[in-house]
Amino acid sequence: MSEYNVAVLGPIPRDHITTHRGEVIEKYGCAMHTAIGLAKLLEGKGTVHLVSHVRKQDINEIKKVLVDFPNINTDCISCEADQGDVIRLTFKDQNNRIEKQTGFMNPIVPADLDGVMHCNTFVCVPISDYEVPLHTLQYIKANSDGVIIFDAHGPTNSVTTLGDRVLKFWIDRDEWLPYIDVLKMNLEESNCCWFDKEIDEKQLKPFDEKDISHLPAFAEHAIGVGLKSLIVTLDSNGSAVFYKDDEGVHQQLVRAIRVDHVVDTTGCGDSFAGGLGFGLLERADDYIRAVKFANALGAQRTQGTTFAVFKPLRETEEQIKAEYGSL
Repeated sequence: MSEYNVAVLGPIPRDHITTHRGEVIEKYGCAMHTAIGLAKLLEGKGTVHLVSHVRKQDINEIKKVLVDFPNINTDCISCEADQGDVIRLTFKDQNNRIEKQTGFMNPIVPADLDGVMHCNTFVCVPISDYEVPLHTLQYIKANSDGVIIFDAHGPTNSVTTLGDRVLKFWIDRDEWLPYIDVLKMNLEESNCCWFDKEIDEKQLKPFDEKDISHLPAFAEHAIGVGLKSLIVTLDSNGSAVFYKDDEGVHQQLVRAIRVDHVVDTTGCGDSFAGGLGFGLLERADDYIRAVKFANALGAQRTQGTTFAVFKPLRETEEQIKAEYGSL
């Protein structure tokens, strides 16, 4: 089997986390989860190229963590601008949290991609709306045949002048979709992507956390604009997967992998994206299989506070078979 190459684009924030049980955790997150989860699955099979900007005070500690994963290439981690994300997360319960951001990574631009344009897959995991801009996706699409996976967490989240991280509508969504192959998001973010063109103030209300009725229409539109697959995570209910087949837009729910005890959910979405990236390497259009790997990495992420939670390929495949009966 030829060696695979995967690029992971996104911030490596210094996270200060208070869990819903009151535990305090400090670690580097976001793209670290994606890259390390992928690296474990690709041991002996390929290389992960991590593209990020970080603070000068963080770069040595970040590389010290990554030295345990020899198939992660750190050449594209830069601290020249001395800018990186700093995040404080306070969980109200297992899945809901208050977020503050006080440090800001400079955007990843085409010049940062020298040396990774040969990659089979590009996994983009921005957490704020400026980190992986549209012109970077356009550059990848114009210069590579690699699969582009993009997390809508970026364009649906912004930061106020008080450091509060807040949801926002992805108003220019249709400008982006032709340059994305697989778009992943959670249910809350999906409500930021599918909205009325004009909203009556009297109808403004919080999102219904259980309502998925808008997803088929959103998927139909997004795939019509140029997307190949829309994948929406539904927490413990699994993932809704949409893609085009001979009969139109196919919809399928893939249940979550069950875990007995959740320790920490920080980075589950980033880990999920890594699983998608791996799953699409061998079968670029088998989205259901890819989501099984994504669910496995997301489940593994919940099982501890360190990167030791991620399992190698054989153990992950066994986890998938135990839950679904097959890969």
